[in-house]
Amino acid sequence: MTKTGTQRDQAIDLLRMKGIARLSEFRDAGITAATVSRMVRAGEVNRLARGLYQLSDAPLDANHSLAEATKRVPRGVVCLVSALAYHELTDQLPRAVWMAIGTKDWMPKEGRPAIRIVRFTDALLTDDVLTVHIENVPVKVFGVAKTITDCFRHRRKVGQMVALEGLQEALRQRKASPAEIARHAERGGVATVVRPYLEALTANA
Repeated sequence: MTKTGTQRDQAIDLLRMKGIARLSEFRDAGITAATVSRMVRAGEVNRLARGLYQLSDAPLDANHSLAEATKRVPRGVVCLVSALAYHELTDQLPRAVWMAIGTKDWMPKEGRPAIRIVRFTDALLTDDVLTVHIENVPVKVFGVAKTITDCFRHRRKVGQMVALEGLQEALRQRKASPAEIARHAERGGVATVVRPYLEALTANA
């Protein structure tokens, strides 16, 4: 990002580079809150949520809410139904973004987009994490096989049918192999839950 030009120019460069920026990121770049407020009033910048900004003419990705949620919860990983939807394994449209955080991580306050927090152990939080870029924002999301087994592990929260739908679609679309799913089910402690469904679906394939 260039350090020349006005603060407005620098703010535009920052937003083009990052896609979505927090107020703290403007401050770190030497751009005042007053400059950002003037740009919001002028219609150049949209205030997405408290302390979260994006250029008004920025193209919106279909997964825009995941980028916003990541900016609100930088240590979080997109999980469960939101990860299923990202991988196109469900027709469910979650009203909130499901995010996994550590057992002792900070819990975000209420705001937009709505976020549903699930706490994972360190081992499960760092296993099979992909980093994808949505509107220039690096977003962490769990891989397909792990997402499916996590849905079975948290089936009381997301529903058994949602987990089963994800499993069926992953196998049908060949986005995960039975061996990968079985391996993650073992790691997540749900092997005995997943195995009968996996065996039935692969036997009928």
